[in-house]
Amino acid sequence: MRVYTRSGDKGTTSLVYGARVPKDDPRVEAYGTCDEANSFIGLAVSFLRNESFQGKERILKIFHEIQTILFHVGAEISTPAGKEVVWKLKEEYVKTLETYIDELDANLPALKNFILPGGHPAGAALHSARTIVRRAERCSIGIENLSPVTLAYLNRLSDFLFVAARYINFILQVEEQHLHQEENA
Repeated sequence: MRVYTRSGDKGTTSLVYGARVPKDDPRVEAYGTCDEANSFIGLAVSFLRNESFQGKERILKIFHEIQTILFHVGAEISTPAGKEVVWKLKEEYVKTLETYIDELDANLPALKNFILPGGHPAGAALHSARTIVRRAERCSIGIENLSPVTLAYLNRLSDFLFVAARYINFILQVEEQHLHQEENA
């Protein structure tokens, strides 16, 4: 199979089931944004592979699971209204993210004020992925017949990525930078 098809050279692409749409179609924007977030999660994972810490294999497994489900999110978003979604998201995926959030957050110091995105390169990549997932969620809001579970998953995923970024910074002993509060603000 060739990587290039030339079918998109004039600014269109195919959705699931072959419908051609402009590359600036809201569905393309939304699933492309999910792909962008997935790439930043992959970047974080690439940084983590070089680190040694307790629970590393579990966290890598969680990220692999999330990256796979993000492909399912993209597949659902790229399925035209009225067509069957092959990889439907399940409510249990949202619940699993909540479990992961609670599990990681239990190890973290309480937040007392805003933190600046950054820290270890893996943590910074996860903060970037979080903001991209928020954009994917905003892009997905108006998509016709999109499952509410998909929107809930994106919402919860951004929460998870925030906690995961904090957790990675904590476990790798990289201090979080807090928002500088002006005394008279």
